[in-house]
Amino acid sequence: MEKAHVMVVPYPVQGHAIPLMELSLYLVKNGIKVTFVNTKQNHDRIKNLFPCGNDLLLSEINLVWISDGLESAESVLNVMPKKVEELIECIHGSENEKITCVLADQSIGWALEIAEKKGIACAAFCPASAAQLVLGLSIQKLIDDGVIDKDGTPLEKQVIQLSPTMPCVSTENLVWLNVGNKTTQKHIFQLMMKNINSMHITKWLICNSSHELEPAAFSLAPKIIPIGPIFSNNQYSIGNFRPQDQTCLKWLDEQSPNSVIYIAFGSFTTFSSIQFQELCFGLERSNRPFLWVVQMDKTEPKKNVYPKGFEERIGKRGRMVGWSPQKKILSHSSVACFISHCGWNSTLESVGNGIPMLCWPYFADQFLNRGYVCDVWKVGMELEKDESGVIRQDEIVRKIEQVLNDEDLKGRAKELKEKVKISIGEDGVSNYNLLSFIKWIKNI
Repeated sequence: MEKAHVMVVPYPVQGHAIPLMELSLYLVKNGIKVTFVNTKQNHDRIKNLFPCGNDLLLSEINLVWISDGLESAESVLNVMPKKVEELIECIHGSENEKITCVLADQSIGWALEIAEKKGIACAAFCPASAAQLVLGLSIQKLIDDGVIDKDGTPLEKQVIQLSPTMPCVSTENLVWLNVGNKTTQKHIFQLMMKNINSMHITKWLICNSSHELEPAAFSLAPKIIPIGPIFSNNQYSIGNFRPQDQTCLKWLDEQSPNSVIYIAFGSFTTFSSIQFQELCFGLERSNRPFLWVVQMDKTEPKKNVYPKGFEERIGKRGRMVGWSPQKKILSHSSVACFISHCGWNSTLESVGNGIPMLCWPYFADQFLNRGYVCDVWKVGMELEKDESGVIRQDEIVRKIEQVLNDEDLKGRAKELKEKVKISIGEDGVSNYNLLSFIKWIKNI
């Protein structure tokens, strides 16, 4: 019998590639061949982090690429489909390389349409929360109810809550309204509208979440199947596009248990000079050890610099790195709190380790995720901006103390960790669904 062969197609950004890489590892460990599609630039970034022959990733997952220049929302909508279709035709045309299934990021539903056209089975994967997917699937209802117009623009400011036990989201913070300029917003909304129709093609719409985390969302949309959170046992954070500073782990080993504030804002967040300075002073005044992922290359040249004498004053109490092995950090016994942008991957990693969060959402679905952390699960607090839109140092110091001294909050974080562990355990619903999905792929 021929080995099942899955082509995996992520939306071409790091936060989408990582969970699909994790899922790909599960597939190859279960005897399924995987071809993973990246843009050329992202392909090179990943391969450079994993020297040939030294890791399961490169030895068992076939990494392929399509041309660069596809990372913009417009290109993902209008250019990338043709490139992926050409790649499928090239690979599928070989007798020994037949693709039995296309596993596509739900954010690019057109890949499912291509698979259907080629007579190839397909499945969709949502790397975000089920709540975000349900909200996307509700776009037409939001238009019909007069909440937004046909271009996705809110007709008035209001708060949306699809279920009493789901997080609220303001119409100002709908995912497509916080992803860049007006043109980008337009293309993201068009892509989401197109995805709604694409979802009907496949019987498998799997999601990197669990019933324990989002029972209401899964009740509203039974078609969405939870298989997460997906945490492989791979020693690397696979799918990362940046080299990780492993030396910070030794620094963590030297800190007291439950003492370190970990700060990381993903790969897109940028700060104004004022905000950067306020964060520096807030961490300095906290008088607690901290590990901070600072992406100077993501800031305007020479704009964000540490306050004068900052590095000397914090000494060995603070550690700044360019990129970090986040999975290892959040599972480390010295970490007490996570100041986060609330990306879904980071949120799952924090929840999966029982780490309380201070939420600093920046764009896209991060505002909805903040609602889960602060309002539904109650395992974190939001850092609030002042009237000028800046989170001040006083707020940072105050919220750090509140979170670290709130025993009830920390207790809920530990309880949620155990629930997540059950969902992905041997008898858990997510584990059962994942195994069922793998069985389906093998029997196509």
